[in-house]
Amino acid sequence: MPASTLAAPAEDTDDALVRASSRGDMAAFEALYRRHLRRVHGVILRLVGGQNGRAEDLTQEAFVRAWQALPSYRFESAFGTWLYRLAANTALMELRSRRSQPLMDSADDDYDGIGSVDSAGHTTALSTDLERVVATLPPRARAVLILHDVEGWKHEEIAAQLDMAVGSSKAQLHRARMLLRTRLGGEA
Repeated sequence: MPASTLAAPAEDTDDALVRASSRGDMAAFEALYRRHLRRVHGVILRLVGGQNGRAEDLTQEAFVRAWQALPSYRFESAFGTWLYRLAANTALMELRSRRSQPLMDSADDDYDGIGSVDSAGHTTALSTDLERVVATLPPRARAVLILHDVEGWKHEEIAAQLDMAVGSSKAQLHRARMLLRTRLGGEA
């Protein structure tokens, strides 16, 4: 394993760390991991409805996939953007595979009562109360809401990732917002 190639703090940018990581520098990848762990875990946690154990497993899987995909990273967008997209895709693939299992087909209400804590350790785009209510949304509506309103994805991107029509993405977003309003007492 090569020794860390970081010689000065000025080189401590994501781009420099990615370049070093893609050459096999584990210390550089560890720095990227520590820098982005909270946000990656946070987006995955919201996507899986506050199930912390599941989110931890998927977070680790996302970083393994990132390590494996680093050689193909093309620096066309910020590393963080690329990583968060990869993390969201990891969670969405898992949600999609669970949806195809017989026990999860009618499980929209399974998420009622599941709370969410701010695992990111910092102020997030959603308040803790709102995150608890978001965690109770049906899985597809929750995924569309988080990807569109929190992560800033376009309906076309969401539709492609969730294997649905663009109109369905828009309908799920509307459904999620209406459910939020109802569950928050009309204040949303």
